[in-house]
Amino acid sequence: MTESLLDHIQSPADLKKLQPEQLPQLASEIRDFLIATVSKTGGHLGAGLGTVELTLALHYALNSPQDKIIWDVSHQTYPHKILTGRKNQLHTLRQFGGLSGFTDPAESVHDHFLVAHAGTAISQGLGLAVSRDFFGRDEKVVVVIGDGALTSGLALEGLNNAGHLKKKMLIILNDNKMSISKNVGAISHYLNKIITNPIYNRLRSEVEKPLAHWPRVRKLARYALESIKHLVVPGILFEELGFRYFGPVDGHNVVSLISTLNNVLKLDEPCLLHVLTEKGKGYEFAEKDVERFHGVNPFDVKTGAKLGGKSEGQALKPKGLSYTEAFARAVTRLARENENVAVITAAMPSGTGLLKFQEEFPHRFFDVGIAEQHAVTFAGALAKGGQRPVCAIYSTFLQRSQDQILHDVALQNLGVTFCLDRGGLVGADGPTHHGVFDISYLGHVPGAVIGSPRNEAEMYQMMKLSLSYRGVFALRYPRAEIPAAFDTPAADFKIGEAEPLLAGEDLVILALGPMVEQALGAAEKLSREGVRAAVVSARFAQPLDRKLFLELARKFRLFVTVEDHVLTGGFGAKFLEFLERESVTDVRVKRMALPDAFVEHGTREILLDKYGLSSDKIASRILDEIRISDREGILR
Repeated sequence: MTESLLDHIQSPADLKKLQPEQLPQLASEIRDFLIATVSKTGGHLGAGLGTVELTLALHYALNSPQDKIIWDVSHQTYPHKILTGRKNQLHTLRQFGGLSGFTDPAESVHDHFLVAHAGTAISQGLGLAVSRDFFGRDEKVVVVIGDGALTSGLALEGLNNAGHLKKKMLIILNDNKMSISKNVGAISHYLNKIITNPIYNRLRSEVEKPLAHWPRVRKLARYALESIKHLVVPGILFEELGFRYFGPVDGHNVVSLISTLNNVLKLDEPCLLHVLTEKGKGYEFAEKDVERFHGVNPFDVKTGAKLGGKSEGQALKPKGLSYTEAFARAVTRLARENENVAVITAAMPSGTGLLKFQEEFPHRFFDVGIAEQHAVTFAGALAKGGQRPVCAIYSTFLQRSQDQILHDVALQNLGVTFCLDRGGLVGADGPTHHGVFDISYLGHVPGAVIGSPRNEAEMYQMMKLSLSYRGVFALRYPRAEIPAAFDTPAADFKIGEAEPLLAGEDLVILALGPMVEQALGAAEKLSREGVRAAVVSARFAQPLDRKLFLELARKFRLFVTVEDHVLTGGFGAKFLEFLERESVTDVRVKRMALPDAFVEHGTREILLDKYGLSSDKIASRILDEIRISDREGILR
């Protein structure tokens, strides 16, 4: 039996003890270990399988952490974690208290940024290169960015500035033709043309090499090549931006990659190495179904099937309707009823549940790539042109579009519906993906409506209301199943109209969206302690139900607001502002929300409980608040 190489790798220094011809075996072992581990933990699989050889080559050719490897998005860095001393902790991946699913400087000196949004790496790498030169250091700076991320405006801005500053750095374009879904756009098309026409670099190399000792002749030859390059390679986009372009090269030939890296890293100028890889490489099911195996739940390695149920042999737990599916049903139904409805997403047609919409309405569906700012301005222009755009973007991704929301939609008085998937706590993806800031960053927009449906019926009604609203209309909803108890039809309601769900006499719990489930559970637990709490589903964080809330303020002296959002600028803050505007001063308000901090990764249930937002913790905190209020004579 061949001795395991991976067992002896605890750091990049251990890797360098191997001969290059041993690395293909190590790559195979890393893939096997990665598949076996992620099949149990879940996580991003396909991207990491595609970067095994590239990761090995980088750590073999560079001296990390002195040399800086900057990973864009960083969901492809599981092999990097394995090679940098975290192999024995990989089984804790994305679990509460365990390893992050992304690079994290708190975990390792080999990780330089906490990154999970696309397009950041070139700007970050350039910043490190500028600082290196400023302080007179000599470390190498290498950026790894996927072809999908090049649709990001930030990535293109970084390319433009890096080409201008001419700092020594290497950008590795990891080209696998995929983001999560298949890449779209002119840049993707351009890269495909480069792949089929790699003539220029071969010609340049063959002409320049023999002329090394005749610099004037070499300069003349280079000028001639520059003149004809547009004839043999389409555009030479990267060279025109100021980079020496190399490639495309095979990203799965680790020995050849090391040789190429060693040669390119000697150049004292900005370079771009175009590397071709295959997402899901080495695992049959991931190769055949790239999109499904981008991010996975635990699965059976032998069959590729998703695991479920309590134990082997038991029937799988029936899957309830998710909020994402409820959104997809609602927007598809509305598109059938209204031919002006158009849908926009930013490289997330599957994540936002829009694949069936895309199939049914191909001419009213727009995937703009990883370009959230463009998506919002484009949506505003569609509205100006007479259509009714629905922009489906994850809550944390829409953060990138603040100016566009304000300047290109709200200021123009244009009607755009924003559907914010992953609103609230998302679980294993952690602080980069928790959608806990959206009420705050949308709440200051003049005229913005912010709704949070608690079931499918409310999702449809809110979206229907949004289509006739002139301005920003946002719906936020979590990556979660709709509670079975919420599967009830809803009567029509107006913008800002709340819904009383449970009568009470001692206090009122105002809950937003999915947090109504925890509020009702808390009220049930309080009833066992002799406390009768009324529960109201607010439905909207903005505007609030003035008539109902003033009526409640005349009856109750203690209000508790419950939300899966940070305290600052959230639903509770909006309620306090409402009371101030209405000059209501004789009530006590206890806000229950997430802290004004970046929340770690962990399941939604664990995090809600840790931060006092589970039913048990809400009930316990309310009992404490009642005791305080009784001592101060606030409750009647």
